[in-house]
Amino acid sequence: MPHPEQPRPDQPAPEPGIENTLFDAVPGLAQMPGAAVEDHRPRVSVSFIWLVVLSTFGLYLAFIAPVGISLAVRVQQLAPAHAEDLGYILGVGSIAALVSIPLVGVLSDATRSRLGRRRPFILIGSLIGLGSLIVMATAPSIPLLGLGWLLAQLGFGNALAGLVNVQADRLPESQRGRVSGFVGFVQLVAPVAGVGIASGFVGNNVLLFLVPGGVGVLLGLVFVVFSHESDSRSLPAATRTTIGTLLPKYVFSPRKYPAFAWNWLGRFLVYFALSLSTTFTSFYFAQKAGTTVAGVAGLFAIASLAGVGAAAIGALGGGFLSDRLHRRRVFVLVASAVFALGAVILAFAPSIGVVIVGFVVLNIGTGIFSAVDQAIVLDILPERDENAGRFVGINQLALQIGQAIAPLIAPVFLVIGATSDQKNYGLLFILAAVCTLAGGLVIHLRVTGSR
Repeated sequence: MPHPEQPRPDQPAPEPGIENTLFDAVPGLAQMPGAAVEDHRPRVSVSFIWLVVLSTFGLYLAFIAPVGISLAVRVQQLAPAHAEDLGYILGVGSIAALVSIPLVGVLSDATRSRLGRRRPFILIGSLIGLGSLIVMATAPSIPLLGLGWLLAQLGFGNALAGLVNVQADRLPESQRGRVSGFVGFVQLVAPVAGVGIASGFVGNNVLLFLVPGGVGVLLGLVFVVFSHESDSRSLPAATRTTIGTLLPKYVFSPRKYPAFAWNWLGRFLVYFALSLSTTFTSFYFAQKAGTTVAGVAGLFAIASLAGVGAAAIGALGGGFLSDRLHRRRVFVLVASAVFALGAVILAFAPSIGVVIVGFVVLNIGTGIFSAVDQAIVLDILPERDENAGRFVGINQLALQIGQAIAPLIAPVFLVIGATSDQKNYGLLFILAAVCTLAGGLVIHLRVTGSR
């Protein structure tokens, strides 16, 4: 066990003289008196924070832009009468992530290399993700398009999980809210930027995927190139991973870790709701505007830009205030209520203008939740020193299962009361509102160990 005042061998000491340069200079960003102090983790440097933030932005730019518009454009090209195929593609990809992300988390915990435990998986995942974009851009059929998205989940999904593992390894409690705020903000901004870039290339499938994707991967690799994760070969040898030892690591005991279990359930409900409300957003915009997905790309990009401001207020404000006020769970409850309000507005919107209003409100709630719940996860993460990757992977299952189930269930609701050219998107938004309220209440009322 390392001495409480010393970093672990795989945790480099913070760079002298720059730890607090930015955060102490801006009101509200410095460590607040009376804040909880983490056992042995020193405050991380500003450069470390911005490398994490920039790489997260890049990987989300490459990864989520296809969900926002590129996949919808390709589905409409390959199967113009079957918008539900998009849901099936996204669902199958999420199922692949269900299997791979916990596995990669366990393997990264056990990795001993010159690059450390996390960077090899960020690098390999980014390269697999880049290859997946080529597959999606050139796919001649829906099954091959789905294969491309499956590869994207395996690649980009695990690279992003690696960045979360790094935060679990390094961040002290006093910096988790604000760093999660920055990360949550770029997770929301990056897809919007990706949609904005991609919308300029809807006439060229290769550029549609590879321009935002290539820029995103280059940014995503800055953490691998410029971070200073220590050589992990000096760590104690890990237990050999076999099928017999691996399968039990996909589960945990809710009795032993009840706070983690309740937060997992609440997180699942919220991300299930988020997937319900966002998977078919571009199709909903097109239906309200009376045009095709490609035809609504410009309008959707403008609406998404409006959502950026809302996401900024939610993610940055929620993350910083949760550190300042030493409260997290109440912000999750507020986030779920705001999200539900936006979903209800979308469900009953009489015009495209009201749709945009609902979209903005929904983004405020999403921003608050994405920042504050991530900080809660880092607060209550079990076995942080030895098995952070494993439990981050298990926590990601809440998101991935929600994202896998929602697109597969959504087509059932879309056809209820639908006509030949009008899908029932409103019912999806109502279901999303109910689920997100339930998730927020579970976290607020049942999670202990975080303020």
